[in-house]
Amino acid sequence: MDMWSTQDLYDNPVTSVFQYEGLWRSCVRQSSGFTECRPYFTILGLPAMLQAVRALMIVGIVLGAIGLLVSIFALKCIRIGNMEDSAKANMTLTSGIMFIISGLCAIAGVSVFANMLVTNFWMSTANMYTGMGGMVQTVQTRYTFGAALFVGWVAGGLTLIGGVMMCIACRGLAPDETNYKAVSYHASGHNVAYKPGGFKASTGFGSNMKNKKIYEGGAHTEDEAQSHPSKYDYV
Repeated sequence: MDMWSTQDLYDNPVTSVFQYEGLWRSCVRQSSGFTECRPYFTILGLPAMLQAVRALMIVGIVLGAIGLLVSIFALKCIRIGNMEDSAKANMTLTSGIMFIISGLCAIAGVSVFANMLVTNFWMSTANMYTGMGGMVQTVQTRYTFGAALFVGWVAGGLTLIGGVMMCIACRGLAPDETNYKAVSYHASGHNVAYKPGGFKASTGFGSNMKNKKIYEGGAHTEDEAQSHPSKYDYV
């Protein structure tokens, strides 16, 4: 849009020429309806703040376009190969971050340009009304807010809100944890009854015999108990 700054018609409501300027060119519209626009043929001759606004708007538009493409491919209804839900969640988060940066760039660029307009407006007003009695000695063209500024503020705000919503929505696309670790539970002591005299002492001269544990179901050695677990070992 070219109407970033428009001519202030407060002091001159009836005019045959209406001027307005944008980031890339300035235009003049005559009362006959004929409009002529002239681009800025210089880069170094432009104010530094205007060049900064240009850069912010370009970065915002590029990031917004890339974020839009990424968000389209992140939809659940679109499948590319064997793409998992975790990959789509990451793509949604990435596009949300891009939208947030794009919205901030747009809001910052429009706000900087509006600050320039306000400063130039009051400087032009001070130069117009100089001299004794507040008589008008010089006539200068003052510029006020154009339609592009309000469109930029609204668009940047909507893009910022959309990016925040996409960052929040990526949590619903992430798959839930379904891995459970197997845990074995041993039976409590009251399920096993021991008989008195179940242990047999070994003499020092004999072979080293392993102690035996006698259960109600019969006598089993420790090796057999480990190799053949009972039904109470695991639940």
